[in-house]
Amino acid sequence: MSITIVGAGLGGLTLARVLHANGIEAAVYDLDASPSARAQGGMLDIHEESGQTALRAAGLYGEFRELIHPGGEATRVLDRNGVVLLSEEDDGDGGRPEVERGQLRDLLLGSLPEGTIRWGAKVTGARPLGDGRHEVTLADGTVFTTDVLVGADGAWSRVRPLLSPAKPAYTGVSFVELDLFEADARHPAEAAVIGGGSFFALAGGRGILAHRETDGSLHVYVAIVTAENWGAGIDFSDREAAKKAVLSHFEGWDESLRALVTNADSELIPRPIHALPVGHRWERVPGVTLLGDAAHVMSPFAGEGANLAMLDGAELGLALAAHPGDVEAALAEYERALFPRSEASAKDSADGLVMCFEESAPKRLLEMFTAPRP
Repeated sequence: MSITIVGAGLGGLTLARVLHANGIEAAVYDLDASPSARAQGGMLDIHEESGQTALRAAGLYGEFRELIHPGGEATRVLDRNGVVLLSEEDDGDGGRPEVERGQLRDLLLGSLPEGTIRWGAKVTGARPLGDGRHEVTLADGTVFTTDVLVGADGAWSRVRPLLSPAKPAYTGVSFVELDLFEADARHPAEAAVIGGGSFFALAGGRGILAHRETDGSLHVYVAIVTAENWGAGIDFSDREAAKKAVLSHFEGWDESLRALVTNADSELIPRPIHALPVGHRWERVPGVTLLGDAAHVMSPFAGEGANLAMLDGAELGLALAAHPGDVEAALAEYERALFPRSEASAKDSADGLVMCFEESAPKRLLEMFTAPRP
């Protein structure tokens, strides 16, 4: 049985690893030319009930623990005037330790046999052949067939149209991503504002979200409730002009917060936030399924995206291993659990977006952080 996984993100790699751990080999196709072709983003909080469960299934939990960023679960919340409303240190008792996304991806990559991943292999389309088999076409003209096709290829999946006509829609929020390097030495004031872990400054449809990374840099997301084409009128290749355009939305904010943009060392990268409809699902189609953002891309305001992708991959791998020779039974079992789980998380994410950008923000965020743990 041939298994094709489109996309070498955390979800696709977790699936490939769980399959390999159960004696089943798969081929992973990714459009990037190499593992280092793109930066892999910032820190991730890996949840006990999802991401950590997936890493246990992959047999990588011990190695994962070695990647944890000590102190990374610290949290600070400020208002627009720079007043600290909440400051909690990481006491080591939390269930959501922070790791750097690139290091976690490298752990998964290193756990797979050489040759599992076909780099520089961009999937441009797929079509059913009957009996659950599919023909897959690559950008270089290569065509091959597969018994099982898994779309782990993100928000703009090329596999999703085989199952669903749904497309991600703009959520109304756009991020601008930036970094301050060697923060303690070069940006001590900004480092003191952010603290040792996650950071939120929110007010009236705007926000600055950040976290400290394991290399000592500060990774910052400036968030604005705005039109989808807002960034089209800004020349982001002109760093100073981009900073000025972004800061125009933060007039009256404390200079300690504006400095996170003013003193950025990196390019400013616009990232409109899109999401599939809450409750996105499809009818069972033989031989093909989706995982991660391809199945349920959502806003980041519940911190579930990477965690769900990894859990999806682990559960799909375990289902295929538990039903040798019966792909449809495996895919049906996987999707029965996938749909309600992803719907609940997508709803939490949508609610989290409202919570962070409503006029009274960060009131409800503070209530959530200070509520007694169950």
